[in-house]
Amino acid sequence: MNIENGSYHFSGGVNALDVVKDYGCPLYIYDSAVIKQKYDQLVNAFDGVDLKVHYACKALTNINVLRYIKNLGAGLDAVSIQEVKLALKAGFAADQIMYTPNCVGINEILEAVELRVKINIDNISILEQFGQLRPDYPVCIRVNPHIMAGANAKTSVGHIDSKFGISVYQLPLVQRIVKATNMKVNGLHMHTGSGIMDAEVFLNGAEILFRATAGFEELEFLDFGSGFKVSYKEGDIETDIEELGKKISIRFKDFCEEYGRKLTLVFEPGKFLVSEAGYFLVKTNVVKQTTSTIFAGVDSGLNHLIRPMFYDAHHEIVNVTNPEGKSRIYNVVGYICETDTFGINRRISEISEGDILAFKNAGAYCWMMSSNYNSRYRPAEVMILDGKAHLIRRRESFEDILNNQVEINSLNKESNLLSAPEMKSGKDGGLLGGLKKIKETISL
Repeated sequence: MNIENGSYHFSGGVNALDVVKDYGCPLYIYDSAVIKQKYDQLVNAFDGVDLKVHYACKALTNINVLRYIKNLGAGLDAVSIQEVKLALKAGFAADQIMYTPNCVGINEILEAVELRVKINIDNISILEQFGQLRPDYPVCIRVNPHIMAGANAKTSVGHIDSKFGISVYQLPLVQRIVKATNMKVNGLHMHTGSGIMDAEVFLNGAEILFRATAGFEELEFLDFGSGFKVSYKEGDIETDIEELGKKISIRFKDFCEEYGRKLTLVFEPGKFLVSEAGYFLVKTNVVKQTTSTIFAGVDSGLNHLIRPMFYDAHHEIVNVTNPEGKSRIYNVVGYICETDTFGINRRISEISEGDILAFKNAGAYCWMMSSNYNSRYRPAEVMILDGKAHLIRRRESFEDILNNQVEINSLNKESNLLSAPEMKSGKDGGLLGGLKKIKETISL
């Protein structure tokens, strides 16, 4: 999203304010051109290796995004049976999908087997059960390398106290189980965390995974997970993908010669592919000045974008309506009934009530972690593709809030209040009529 002739535009010249005019706020927007640029950057960074990119779809599973990434040539990393089914619905072939669950029961894993996807097992108990039930079906083993890595403790998943993966020190037991059940292991996997800046962390993990291959003679691939650091603000540090690709390529080729077979190198980027492609646009409801602070209160909250509250994540905020105005210092806050802060002491072009603000880096783990907290509706989603804005998810409605609720008949006494459809249609004065009826009911 760049400023052109005094206005913010997406790729293909799509005006940001025009998209808001068509689809309203709050609104998630994903620019497909950015996704392609990040995908091309990654695949071009590796030389002379058989590289497979599996998109970690937990970052963003809108089916249109899945199809777009599939068309770029990627496979998919799924962490639930529902994500597996979404991937199949999007057109991924079963053998393009790696299913890497955590703490699920054997029945879900067997369901994935029936769908013929690749299976990644991350604990001894399930490995033993699987070996008894389906020793004929090849599996990958998720190894915990005991590396503390990543930008946040909540997303560091490869350390010794993590629930993820089988400890490297338990591999002799894994070997005994595999031999006793005659299982076939076709891959080894690891993932250490999110927001890793230093290529050396990946190289250290790679050496651990290389050593873990001892005793596994029929491997077809090694999966290094992901965790690439993306830039969240100007001057921010990010993973040097080109350096990483060069160093990993050299070492991986050497290892394949040592192993005696050419293996496939797999990475599973999620945030790297979609984070910078995403923007979250909101409308300013109030500008409230106190004795010490100016608050810009917007028509959204942690129910739509929880990362700042949950991870202390930084999202750059710009004023789309007034992109080149004089800057002032604001705390940008939401409408949820508790502490609900998006940014503190942010320098933003002067904000007036009604202005549209945009949060950058909103493509990964943003809509996906949204909720109906405070019974608010989740936002619509739009995808910028081929110079046009396409609606890819409708905004929720009151009917969606009630959709899966089951009313107890004995409690469902006749109400004097208007129904949601009546309010929507304008019957008896629409919303204002509904409020009048509420007032009359309370007075009775």
